[in-house]
Amino acid sequence: MGEVIWLPYCGTAPVPGELWSRWNLDPVLLFALTLGIAAFLRWGGADSARRRWFAAAMALLALLFISPFCAITSALFAARVTHHILLTALVAPLLVAACPARIRGGVALWVGLHAVVFWGWHAPPVYGWALSSDAGYWLMQLSLLGSAFALWNAIRIAPLPGAIAALLGTMVQMGLLGALITFAPAPLYAPHLLSTTAWGLTALEDQQLAGLIMWAPGAAVYLGAALLLLSRWFARERVAA
Repeated sequence: MGEVIWLPYCGTAPVPGELWSRWNLDPVLLFALTLGIAAFLRWGGADSARRRWFAAAMALLALLFISPFCAITSALFAARVTHHILLTALVAPLLVAACPARIRGGVALWVGLHAVVFWGWHAPPVYGWALSSDAGYWLMQLSLLGSAFALWNAIRIAPLPGAIAALLGTMVQMGLLGALITFAPAPLYAPHLLSTTAWGLTALEDQQLAGLIMWAPGAAVYLGAALLLLSRWFARERVAA
C-alpha cells in the first residue's frame, strides 16, 4: 500500500539490484541545469576560482538529482538526510563562492529562517507531503537550497564574530534535530516504513542512521567552518598586536 501511495519525484523506492539503472533524465531538470550553466558562463565572469567553485556545485547537483543517488533517497531516509546536508552545507556555500550576491537581512535573520525551513521539512507530515507530489518535492529542495544560500552569503559578509556565532548556532540546531530523530522510539516517516527492508534495515534503524548522519557529520561541517574562521580571527589579532 505504501509503495503505491508514495511516488516521490525520484521514483518508487529501488531495490539494490536495480539501483544503477535508475538515472534521472528528467528533461525539465536537465534543461534547468543547462540554463543555469549557460547563465553563469554568460554573466559569471572569467575568474578561474569562481568557475571551479561553480563546476564543483554543478557536479554535486548532478550527483544529487541525476545519478542513482536520487532514487535511493526514495528508499532510505538516511540517504534523504545525506542529500539535504550535501545540498545545504556543500552546494550552497560553493554557489556563494561562485556567485556572491547581496541579500537583504542580517546573519541572525538567516540563521533563524534557515533553521525554520530545515526543521519544517523534517516534520513528518510535511516531509510526507513533499514525497507525495513533484511540486512539494521541488518546493522542499529549492527552499532548503535558497535559505542555505542566503545564510552562507550572510556569513560571508558578516564580521568574524557574527559569522562564527551563526555557524555554531546552525551546528547546534542541526545537531539537536539529529538527536531528536536518533532517539525517537518509533519510526516517524511514513514514506520509508516499507522501503528499507530490501537494504537490510528496519525503518527505525534507517531513521536512527539518518539522525546520526545529521547529528555528527552534518553538524561537523558547520563546526569545521567556524573553526576555520576562528583561526583567521586569531591570526588577524596577532598581526594587529
